[in-house]
Amino acid sequence: MEREIRTTSDRSKTLYINGLNENYHSHHGALQEARHVFIDNGLNLIYDCEINILELGFGTGLNVLVTIDEFLKTDKNHIIHYFSLEKYPITSEEVQELNYGSLFEKPEMTEIYYKIHFAEWGNSTEILPNFFLTKYHCDFFELENLKLPEIDLVYFDCFGARVQPDLWENPIFEMVADTMKSGGLLTTYSSKGSVRRILQELGFTVEKKAGPPGKREMINAIKN
Repeated sequence: MEREIRTTSDRSKTLYINGLNENYHSHHGALQEARHVFIDNGLNLIYDCEINILELGFGTGLNVLVTIDEFLKTDKNHIIHYFSLEKYPITSEEVQELNYGSLFEKPEMTEIYYKIHFAEWGNSTEILPNFFLTKYHCDFFELENLKLPEIDLVYFDCFGARVQPDLWENPIFEMVADTMKSGGLLTTYSSKGSVRRILQELGFTVEKKAGPPGKREMINAIKN
């Protein structure tokens, strides 16, 4: 997976995979995309005091960071358990060059950024009080073998269907659905008609939402 660092329109950086002609994030803005899709249309729609989040996949760690940034604005009695899968972890050199901690106003975010990347794979790490991160170094299709609690919120952030079509078909969504509790929310940047139909067939109520900059629509799906 040969990668290079690129700067997006909001000045946050992303990774570009040469062999796939694919960015990890929108070139219109990595940070604003993560906040729009996974915070504004994800975390901020969940009101439980204890939340289990499943992310596919961990990638650059940006989605974890925006989640922690939002978590720090809330009542610290809230508890988040964050589970994230990643088959191709980025290198320590890429972590340093992306330098995502500097994107946030809170000075502690730089330390948190490195802590999430260097947390041990497969074990729960308390990144800060009441925020627990467990990273799994595995293929997404190994999800069915993981012993997870019932999931309240799914960040479905796989590479696009153009380069990884198997990650946008029924088997993976069925595995994800099996981890979720009734009333759980799945949010993704995709608005593909085939994805909407698959989710509806699996018993989700699907809603098209306004997409992040550069993208007209995205999907929210509630498990019935």
